[in-house]
Amino acid sequence: MTEFKPLRSVLYMPSSNERALEKAKTLPADAIIFALEDAVAPDAKPAAREAAAAAVASGEYGRRHLIIRVNGIGTEWHDDDIRAAAAAGPDVVLVPKVNSAEEVQQLVAALETAGAPAKTTLWAMVETPIGMLNALSIAQASDRLTGFVMGTNDLVKELYAEHVPGRQPVITGLGLALLAARAAGIVIIDGVYNNVKDTDGFLAEVEQGRQMGFDGKTLIHPGQVEGANTGFAPSEQAVEDARGLIQAWEDGKGSGVVTYNGKMVESLHVESAERTLSIHAAIQALQG
Repeated sequence: MTEFKPLRSVLYMPSSNERALEKAKTLPADAIIFALEDAVAPDAKPAAREAAAAAVASGEYGRRHLIIRVNGIGTEWHDDDIRAAAAAGPDVVLVPKVNSAEEVQQLVAALETAGAPAKTTLWAMVETPIGMLNALSIAQASDRLTGFVMGTNDLVKELYAEHVPGRQPVITGLGLALLAARAAGIVIIDGVYNNVKDTDGFLAEVEQGRQMGFDGKTLIHPGQVEGANTGFAPSEQAVEDARGLIQAWEDGKGSGVVTYNGKMVESLHVESAERTLSIHAAIQALQG
């Protein structure tokens, strides 16, 4: 059975905000993104870079997945961000607006040149029309690339001058990225929900993301953590059904057609059930 590290709640924290970084140590988020890009003013970026690297190296964030989101390729801060992130050795270096497989290869080479440890992988933010159209080649560009994060805010800005309610305009792009991630066997995390006061809207989008097949959701406020954790965790019924299906499969080996609750069971159903139990076990371990 494959081991999974929960990534239900992936919380952005601006690395220029010392109080936010301190608070992140106490939050039940599965992952923390130490952000160096949009949330940090230009004159604050060097100090934010140092703070993010120190936070990762501190060992004070427990089992949380630690991610440094650097400034994009071609910006004046990118090269220094890559070098600092490589030296800090987070679980992931996240790069915005990745548009091609060639850019992934460039990023991997830069991380390796900077001496990033083997445990530090690369995630790409998919947030432009060309990035979504190139999603499969990006996902397959390097073994070091292990995840996608959807940048829905930027995509909507590219498509529309005004706000469009709901996510219907970007569903095609999300679907393309999801298919690419699954084909390549990498993680894919849904985009943010901007209205932190609209709990019902947020939870509805969490459920939509779960049904679409995302592994978790990026968050912009600590108050969104609990909803994402609950929404992307297997339900008690799902865990019970997974165990029952696997048991039926084991019991029925060699007997021809295997059924569970009146439905035919095939190996792909068993793999899905095993994944459910692995996620459940990982969540239980995180809580324990």
